[in-house]
Order: sequence, then C-alpha cells, then structure tokens
Amino acid sequence: METERILLRPWCEDDAEALYKYASDPEVGPRAGWPPHKNVEESLEIIRTIFHSDHIWAIELKETGEPVGCMGYMICGESNINIGENDAEVGYWVARPYWNRGICSEALRMLIDFCFNEKGFDNLWADYFPENPASGRVMAKCGFNDTGDINYCSRLQLGSDRPVKIMRLANRFVDNLAVN
Repeated sequence: METERILLRPWCEDDAEALYKYASDPEVGPRAGWPPHKNVEESLEIIRTIFHSDHIWAIELKETGEPVGCMGYMICGESNINIGENDAEVGYWVARPYWNRGICSEALRMLIDFCFNEKGFDNLWADYFPENPASGRVMAKCGFNDTGDINYCSRLQLGSDRPVKIMRLANRFVDNLAVN
C-alpha cells in the first residue's frame, strides 16, 4: 500500500536501528500505551515477535526509505475493545519529527481502504488517551466518530490504568445495506 509520500510495508530486521531511534523517544510510546524502547536489541525483538504479522506495517517515508512509524489492526479477540466478529481495531504511531505533517492521516486512510475493501470488515474501531488529543484528531479527520464510550485497555504495557476514548468508523457499504 502506498501514496506519493509513504509506503506501508512489512517490518524487517534491518529496521531495528530506525525503530529504536524513534521508539526510544519518551514522548512517543507512552502516548500509544507502550514504554520507550531501551536498546536496539529490544527493538529487534519487537520486530521479530510483535511486528512479525500480516496486519502490522512500517510506515516508510519514501523520500528517505526509513520507517518513521507503525500502522496496523487487531481482529476480534486481539483487540482491547469489545468488537464484533467481523470488526477490527486500528492502531498507529508516528515518530515525533513527523508529527503534524499529515503522515499518520495518510497512512490511516490507506489502512481504512484496505480494511474495508480488501478485508471486508464491517466496522473499524480505535481508541486514544484523552491526554493525546492529536491521535483523536487523526481518527476524526479520517471519518471516525466518538462513541462516547470509555475503556481501560488491559493489554497495554503502559497505561492500562488510564481511560481511553473509543472511536468507530462503519463500513459505508454495510451501513447502506442496513438502510435498504
């Protein structure tokens, strides 16, 4: 999946140093619910285990060829949210030097298109910490609506004791079928 500026591609072991460079920033991980990476070896292990998945991608900046963030989804049973069998929860982060450049919104739009048009999910869900309103703005900009629900995400490494706001985006095709 790609746009003019970015590419969503699988993570590879060669990305460990770039991942560490950005994931060690104490302003990045805690906003998404995970602790800053401590060293390159930890980043490599995360690539080998957590990021070694068919539904988690590196956000590569085409201009540099470097991964500057992560985008992915979780299916029912993996999600921190009580979602339907044919739903997914999306999640993402982008490195601080790339905040406020539209990269996250661009990547999320690609993921939304993939999840609805390739995977056929009925709904996409997302959540964010209220103290990270920028993430909520990205979701809203991409069509997600605030459900008014609050959740605690027990699966988060960091922040499981902090509430998150839940957002939802319905597949327009499914919504149109329900109306007709």
